[in-house]
Amino acid sequence: MFPNEKTPLLDKIKTPAELRQLDRNSLRQLADELRKETISAVGVTGGHLGSGLGVIELTVALHYVFDTPNDALIWDVGHQTYPHKILTGRRDRIRTLRQRDGLSGFTQRAESEYDAFGAAHSSTSISAALGFAMASKLSGKKEKAVAIIGDGSMTAGMAYEAMNNAKAAGERLIVILNDNEMSISPPVGALSSYLSRLISSRPFMNLRDMMRGVVNRMPKSLATAARKADEYARGMATGGTFFEELGFYYVGPVDGHNLDQLIPVLENVRDAKDGPILVHVVTRKGQGYAPAEAAKDKYHAVQRLDVVSGKQAKAPPGPPSYTSVFSEQLIKEAKKDDKIVTITAAMPTGTGLDRFQQYFPERMFDVGIAEQHAVTFAAGMAAAGYKPFCCLYSTFLQRGYDQLVHDVAIQNLPVRFAVDRAGLVGSDGATHAGSFDVAFMVNLPNMVVMAPSDEKELANMVHTMVHYDQGPISVRYPRGNGVGVSLEGEKEILPIGKGRLVRRGKKVAILSLGTRLEESLKAADRLDAQGLSTSVADMRFAKPLDENLTRQLLKSHQVIITIEEGALGGFATQVLTMASDEGLMDDGLKIRTLRLPDRFQPQDKPERQYAEAGLDADGIVATVISALHRNSKPVEVVEMANMGSIARA
Repeated sequence: MFPNEKTPLLDKIKTPAELRQLDRNSLRQLADELRKETISAVGVTGGHLGSGLGVIELTVALHYVFDTPNDALIWDVGHQTYPHKILTGRRDRIRTLRQRDGLSGFTQRAESEYDAFGAAHSSTSISAALGFAMASKLSGKKEKAVAIIGDGSMTAGMAYEAMNNAKAAGERLIVILNDNEMSISPPVGALSSYLSRLISSRPFMNLRDMMRGVVNRMPKSLATAARKADEYARGMATGGTFFEELGFYYVGPVDGHNLDQLIPVLENVRDAKDGPILVHVVTRKGQGYAPAEAAKDKYHAVQRLDVVSGKQAKAPPGPPSYTSVFSEQLIKEAKKDDKIVTITAAMPTGTGLDRFQQYFPERMFDVGIAEQHAVTFAAGMAAAGYKPFCCLYSTFLQRGYDQLVHDVAIQNLPVRFAVDRAGLVGSDGATHAGSFDVAFMVNLPNMVVMAPSDEKELANMVHTMVHYDQGPISVRYPRGNGVGVSLEGEKEILPIGKGRLVRRGKKVAILSLGTRLEESLKAADRLDAQGLSTSVADMRFAKPLDENLTRQLLKSHQVIITIEEGALGGFATQVLTMASDEGLMDDGLKIRTLRLPDRFQPQDKPERQYAEAGLDADGIVATVISALHRNSKPVEVVEMANMGSIARA
């Protein structure tokens, strides 16, 4: 179609259908152009880079071989799909990645028909692809479902649950194991590549099917011996015995950057009549971009960068991040207490435990992408007398909720939960927002739920957790930097369930949980200037609630505002339940609750997300004014979400 090899190809590719019209010899050039375009785009927007560079050739090959979107590509996690987006009609918007009203940094069904299944958490792809494959089978169609899953995602049990259930889908299900880091196989060489092409070829599969029929007519002992010989030979050649036991026909390993090897194998697999099939592809994160290849993390996620030098834009100097404050305080505590251990699920850097590991390598456990195991592992260590800190992002703690209930809370074990990325997270969007942890934690008997208002409070809470052994305890803190308070001096063991009154007024009371305290104080200044004397309380604990402080404020103020960085059902519900149970909603009292709206907020800068939710000084002031001027019943309780009432009593 494009005979001049030197003519840019990517400019002429608007859809995979046009890609499939290219001569196979042109695909190397296309992959090189796609790599350059991906690097250029991420240089402008920031985002995940290394993983996308590692699958450039694989992305080209998949769209070249399979009839997308009729054949469904299911990308695990989805952070490696920037090249996929460029090839599927979104190149003109690729420099809007992770921005307001721009392209998602992950796959998103609403964005394109080529995003067959949305993802941002790991290890979901095989289950989803199995669903597509079975739907195809039940409908009598021939469409394939292809799951592309990384070796890191294969550490999660869900992937194996899906594989164990996959045999019924037959040849309609194909799993591409993208082995880019853990080196779970021998190096790829000419011999292994040849073997991969051989065992995925139709003559080999037909021969194998024929021999299977012969074997089935043999005496039982000979048939068993023949099957074992086949498994043994293929296991020696390919390392695929484990996947064979799960019911998959294993092909690999294949060099994921060599299109001359990759495409024939994928074509053989596409045309196979037996399955399901797993293709083991070996790639390198950051492939083809020297700064990424040289970096320890292969530029997994980057800020905006200078493409030529690879230097990332640096954030202006400011207060330390909440993650670093947590990490540094925990290191100080661990130096004095050898019972402190830490557990994370493939996020040592994101949770700050990489620093902890430098000091205490034998006391930091990275269990892989296995949050359920992380929680129960922590429970076991707590039962054995240790002080485990289970450090997970809020959005990933959701994956271990049954273990939180069954293995921790019911047994009242003193597991310490450090819940990072609580609240809104900006450009990562709804999939990574820590919206629900307060709501699901406060419902658990025996659980203590804390949220610091600043970095000093966080350090105090870490110190408190070390010395608390009456049951499970958690602290949630946001992404980003603190407010700049001093961390000097001895740390305080906070009395459990006790908040603090930081500003005393008479008419309006703001009960703040977490880092909305600064906005609450700004709102109080503005309300005072309007003659509305305002108290502000840093509640510290969503559970147990400081009932004495809450009772005092409800009885002495006309308007009560609760504010939190979480969804409906959290801190505000605790306040309203107590007020209702004790009959504290006397005539004239108005209660308003400010929290995240009952919808998934799109990606944006965090400050804009919080403003949109009404969780800034403007939103607080507007809520107070509305409460005072609304013509209503003497007693009114309204749950506010993005300045809209959703319940009234």
